[in-house]
Amino acid sequence: MSDLGVISLEQDTPELARSYEQAGILQFHHGKFLIGPLALKAGDRVLDVGAGTGRLAEFVAGLVGPEGYVVGIDPLENRIAIAQLRQSDNLRFSVGRAEDLSHFETGEFDAVYLNSVFHWIEDKPRTLQEIHRVLKPGGRLGLNIQDPSKPHQTRILLGEAIVQAGFADRGGEAHRVLGTDEDELRILFADAGLIEYRSNLRSLSDLYEDADAVLKWSEASAFGNFLDCFSQSERDRIRVIFADLLEAKRVPEGLRLERYLRFAFARKPDASSTGS
Repeated sequence: MSDLGVISLEQDTPELARSYEQAGILQFHHGKFLIGPLALKAGDRVLDVGAGTGRLAEFVAGLVGPEGYVVGIDPLENRIAIAQLRQSDNLRFSVGRAEDLSHFETGEFDAVYLNSVFHWIEDKPRTLQEIHRVLKPGGRLGLNIQDPSKPHQTRILLGEAIVQAGFADRGGEAHRVLGTDEDELRILFADAGLIEYRSNLRSLSDLYEDADAVLKWSEASAFGNFLDCFSQSERDRIRVIFADLLEAKRVPEGLRLERYLRFAFARKPDASSTGS
């Protein structure tokens, strides 16, 4: 793993949650790349772990139809409050953590997915064990995660801004995530008893109107952990430099930045499985 540090779930605010909902269309589009390979069909039962404000879960509920259902959980109450406005007969949301799915039945779900969530989870082995339990035999898992071997352009530019601001010795404290590379992820899946692992690293282009939009998204998606280790005056200094560095990525349409995510898929063995 990389960028180890304490990630707090206690710093989210209603304002950050609203910002996430407004700017989350980018993450929603990335999440759609998870859904196709899961081959969801009418009647499927699906669990969205780390559902945020529920935009992707609402889309999935439309795919599984009235005979199926989608459950979305997230540890952040402010985001679930927004997600619950999307609830319907086959879609519900509740506060919950990936590491503890004890309120779900063994074998309850045909598919589980985590969209830009796994890199925030510290206890990945326990999370995957829990997912394995709640999947029915043959059930599918899909997730995407930041790979430390290919950081987002925003992370690289933020690191440069921190150095230029005179805080090079504290660069590892900012915008922490708990990403994994290909080898680590493969082992985690195998140790959880999941089979037919496959993954690919995708480059995804994001377009922002200006530096403020980038900062707003970075702060909202990190639910209060973005630059939180710096004082307000230090954050202001870093933000000014960061905004200047971002301008180098401007194209006629706006600021174009590359985001890199590893998409991984596997399934729980069933009676016909002959190996892992």
